[in-house]
Amino acid sequence: MKNLLASVALSVVLGTPAAFAAEVDTIAILTPEQGSDYGWNQQGVEAAKAAAEATGVEIIVAEGLGYGDVRAPMRELAADGADLMIAHASGYNTAGPEIAEETGVPVAIVDSPDALVKGLVADYTLSGHEGAYLAGRLAAKMTSTGTVGIVVSGEPPSWNSQSAGFAEGVRAENPDVKILYSVIGPAAYSDAAGGNRVTTSVIAAGADIIFGQGNGSSFGMIQAVESNKAVDGSDVLFIDVIGDKSELDKGHLLTSVLWDMTPVYTAMIEDLKADQFGTHGYAISLADDSVKLVKTPQVDEAAWTEVMALRDQIIAGEITVEPKFDAEDVRALVTVTE
Repeated sequence: MKNLLASVALSVVLGTPAAFAAEVDTIAILTPEQGSDYGWNQQGVEAAKAAAEATGVEIIVAEGLGYGDVRAPMRELAADGADLMIAHASGYNTAGPEIAEETGVPVAIVDSPDALVKGLVADYTLSGHEGAYLAGRLAAKMTSTGTVGIVVSGEPPSWNSQSAGFAEGVRAENPDVKILYSVIGPAAYSDAAGGNRVTTSVIAAGADIIFGQGNGSSFGMIQAVESNKAVDGSDVLFIDVIGDKSELDKGHLLTSVLWDMTPVYTAMIEDLKADQFGTHGYAISLADDSVKLVKTPQVDEAAWTEVMALRDQIIAGEITVEPKFDAEDVRALVTVTE
């Protein structure tokens, strides 16, 4: 672990191991970017820490590993005593199962729901589609140009399900609202410059509300929203995902589809203890607040009240929002701009 300490930010948070069986003393989470991005990486790190505290285990946080080959740091984490490794990036879903088989240490991966191996490999391809649907309803209520945009840094399953949910929400609220859709690149998760460029073009095409999914590239999207006016001269608003950037907001953040992965990671630890790890996937939902919308000062009060009533209807089963994980399903709902 000395080499890993020299190359990435690493921290150990102590819990109370006596509360758990000996075979689950330590978990580790690996992230491609720093856990301070107000998004995917930060939500993952904070949730893993919370799950470790709740279950009384230690946690090792290995952040800033990049999107390349993580086999070496995974081997070091296994050698250092990790009983579970959470590979928190879709780019790790090839190396993860290989290292799990090689070391015998269970690994959790994302975007590979068919890769389950009991006791060894679990997948948590999460979907915030219910929250995205509500965000779409809100956007359709508040657009002044009659056009909204979706900008994504790639088309992984989790992004696709939210894009489709957002588009379906817009259509359900007002089928006359146009939905523009643009992809920065095949895996442009940290491309802030690309996020700025593509979002600027979507705004120029008429969108006054942007639903952005991008990790680091979302900061470029926000720059575009802050520095451009809509075609009708109004301010452009941004809908974020996964994290909460409210403290960075300069008056353009409308809401965020917030994810809390604490229940997911807690369930993984419990499953590992009960010999159920790798037998099923994991979900987040409105019902337990692991998915929810962030309310900001930019939200119209009447629109918010109506959207919260829709939330109750989804929880009650009166409205059903099915996840759609394929990019083709998303593209069938939107107007694609290149």
